[in-house]
Amino acid sequence: MKYIVVSGGVISGIGKGVIASSTGLLLKTLGLRVTSIKIDPYMNIDAGTMAPTEHGEVFVLDDGGEVDLDLGNYERYLDVTLARDNNITTGKIYREVIEKERRGDYLGKTVQIVPHLTNAIQDWIERVALQPVDDTGETPDVCIIELGGTVGDIESAPFVEALRQFQFRVGHENFALIHVSLVPLIGGEQKTKPTQAAIRDLRGLGLAPDMIAARCATPLEHAVIHKLSMFCHVGPDQVLGVHDVNSTYHVPLLLEQQGMMRFFRRRLQLDLDKLVSPASKSRGLHLRERWRDLTLSQERTFDTVNIVLIGKYTSLQDSYMSVVKALEHASLRCRHKLVLKWVESSDLESRTETEDPVKYHEAWQHLCSAKGIIIPGGFGKRGTEGMILAVRWAREKNVPFLGICLGLQVAVIEYARNVCGMREANSAELDEPCPEPVVVYMPEISRTHLGGTMRLGLRPTIFNSASTSWSKIRKLYGDAPVIWERHRHRYEVNPETAPLIESTSVPGSSETLQFIGKNEKGERMQVAELKGHPYFVAMQAHPEFTSRPLNPSPPFLGLVAAAAGMLDDVVEQQVKEYKPPHPHASMILESEREAQAAP
Repeated sequence: MKYIVVSGGVISGIGKGVIASSTGLLLKTLGLRVTSIKIDPYMNIDAGTMAPTEHGEVFVLDDGGEVDLDLGNYERYLDVTLARDNNITTGKIYREVIEKERRGDYLGKTVQIVPHLTNAIQDWIERVALQPVDDTGETPDVCIIELGGTVGDIESAPFVEALRQFQFRVGHENFALIHVSLVPLIGGEQKTKPTQAAIRDLRGLGLAPDMIAARCATPLEHAVIHKLSMFCHVGPDQVLGVHDVNSTYHVPLLLEQQGMMRFFRRRLQLDLDKLVSPASKSRGLHLRERWRDLTLSQERTFDTVNIVLIGKYTSLQDSYMSVVKALEHASLRCRHKLVLKWVESSDLESRTETEDPVKYHEAWQHLCSAKGIIIPGGFGKRGTEGMILAVRWAREKNVPFLGICLGLQVAVIEYARNVCGMREANSAELDEPCPEPVVVYMPEISRTHLGGTMRLGLRPTIFNSASTSWSKIRKLYGDAPVIWERHRHRYEVNPETAPLIESTSVPGSSETLQFIGKNEKGERMQVAELKGHPYFVAMQAHPEFTSRPLNPSPPFLGLVAAAAGMLDDVVEQQVKEYKPPHPHASMILESEREAQAAP
């Protein structure tokens, strides 16, 4: 097993996740199997209870793990399926060590940061790195480890020490370090002093970088590369300039052009003739060509598609990282440039006109000019009435619409109020007590504990047979009878009100809101589609979490295609070519598992 650690210096949020993902992608183009681990130094057990406006998006994995958004980068770039243990936090490590101490595993010794905590970190890394992450079922060849935060932070100190020890545990030829640092541009001059200081601190902690990825607004000057090489004790070929580019999808090509893989093949003694089979080499070359075509087509695209995102957390756009990426993937497939407008949902509400008329009118201007509207997930009452107004606009004006999680729930509320005559229809989350609850609390969910208690992870949705003839979303999934997506929710559509909603059509038209996809037992409404509308789809799941640059998420692809006026062509292509991104072993219905287990 080869390990490549990616650390960061000077400032946080410098792009370590993109560098780590891009490095892994380039290794995959050589035919190698790659996995990834993210280390987050915070004390939380996971990201599940952290506010999106503080930490960014909570990314959900197949096994229900609520993890850092960088794991989404890894899955998208590497086309792998990771597990909750691929995200290490201080809270997880301390919990493991304390549980061992309580069991008496340390035989009465005084439990300390060194060696017990640092050993636990190293053992965790070695254990998780061996887990297969793709359909081959084979052990990965390389593990990319991203150390979150900034080197020198107090909370990251145990992890830095663990990695210092780890380089000797696995051997010099199996361990390499990329340090991502900022080269600020001040008065037109690229300054190297912050990077020199960061590398000095890193060396003082016992870690020496094998490669420096220097982030800068402009391409790194030749003289600056040599200056960093001289004062940071690395060769010029070990300094990579990572300047701002049109999109992050260009970063792998930028790193490749500067010889990253040539260096790592030598540094890690990667004998590809022994490590990689001819079939794997061929797959790697095919991946490289497809990625290059993707980035080139993006540069040559001139047509635009205007999508408006109506959200509750737009003050920090990282709150919707996967949603934005899924829209980008769909736009790339449709060969259109994404023009994304952000609207805070509360700005659409009429009371806002008296508080801030400028925001109110700007929000409605964006909504009225949208070619497509998306309402993603969220929690709490704030801004939901604005979302309901946006749903009504999309439904009545025939604007392509996609609702995700909360987006499904507000779409059902809007339909119940304005079509079914249920004037007090609402969600039990938003109005307690609720006179006409069309969205209710799931009965098995804890009301006292928030962390890890929602309906989480990969779940199946069964399409009803009646949808075969007309459903656009079903055809976008390759006309499959069963689909699999990741869930994260506490509330669901009230099954008692579903028959009334489905049986009530829009006055003056044949449009009806149909719950065409349910769970395996047929009890939970998971996919809704407005029959007769150009494109009106809502899902309880979060399909954005499994979108890939080379395999866009079908609901997002449908939204962008409908907004660009090419839905029929895309549907026809999807029926022929769609392939689910999940491992085959994950897509087994509970009834099938029971049948297999039966004697």
